[in-house]
Amino acid sequence: MSDYRDEITSKLEDAFQQKKALQIKAGSTKQFYGRDIYAEELALTDHTGIIEYEPSELYITARSGTPLREIEQAIAEQHQILPCEPPYFGANATLGGTVACGLAGPRRVNAGSVRDCILGTEILNGKGELLRFGGKVMKNVAGYDVSRLICGALGTLGVLMSVSLRLLPKPACEQTIVLTLDSNAAINKMNLWTNTPMPISATFYDGHDLYIRLSSSLSAIEACKKEIGGESIDEKDIFWTNIKEQTHNFFISDKPLWRISVPPNTETLNISGENAIEWNGALRWHKSDADENSIRTEAERVGGHATLFKGNTTDQVFHPLSKPSMKLHKKLKQVLDPVGILNPGKMFAEL
Repeated sequence: MSDYRDEITSKLEDAFQQKKALQIKAGSTKQFYGRDIYAEELALTDHTGIIEYEPSELYITARSGTPLREIEQAIAEQHQILPCEPPYFGANATLGGTVACGLAGPRRVNAGSVRDCILGTEILNGKGELLRFGGKVMKNVAGYDVSRLICGALGTLGVLMSVSLRLLPKPACEQTIVLTLDSNAAINKMNLWTNTPMPISATFYDGHDLYIRLSSSLSAIEACKKEIGGESIDEKDIFWTNIKEQTHNFFISDKPLWRISVPPNTETLNISGENAIEWNGALRWHKSDADENSIRTEAERVGGHATLFKGNTTDQVFHPLSKPSMKLHKKLKQVLDPVGILNPGKMFAEL
């Protein structure tokens, strides 16, 4: 596998000398996310394999091109899970793509984001230099946390070579219950439950029904069900997989899909079209043909930000940054990718 790393390093060194832009690719299941770019492909498809897995220490290290399915199968045998419950969006999803996009699934509400799962990374910068950040277990992680900066950067700061992730034990039991509520009542309920010790591991509101997943011991779940009320649903695993992979009916649409992050207790947003709510109110999905400026203005009004997740109809996919924030982003890009060859423009035209 070192030969393949040498090959990638050589390509990066050549691209740096020639100031030639590169588009990093592996499984390409999340290629839709971000701005469209056109550059020579740097494939990581063959850079695969689990390097180290210590179930007793709750961490795993794997190469960036390793299929996500392979990792989850390996840890499932030890009754462990990835805390952030990342979406695949296709059978070829890889570890590197998961970290580069930084997209977490339903369990993010109580187990943390992709960024929270990262213990350490190994990257090649825009010169082809190998850099290592972080560690393998929580007690070894110290210093400036560049590993978490790499998460969600869409490959603009470095080529991920390997990643170490923390794991969690698989819950002893999981059940899902559903309540019929209006949207503001659902938001109020979710925020009320946040301040209790209830073992809520996921929430989803589809505009009519509020779904709550409980993950704990059977006795703890039964106690919570009595307090919350509602009805239990069957095929709970299929339901949450459909939410995670966006195969639920709500997500099947030709309209642009907006991903809006807001304070959890924010009431229903004034945006036309259908909407759904996740993460106890902190994540709002909107299917809308509304003007992008009006959507972003509404998000800013409540202290949030809006991303055009699917149905790219604008050059400004991500919420515009303030001048000070953009200045910091440019400085960071300059340090790690001096001539700007790594996925240029994938996040913002200026980067």
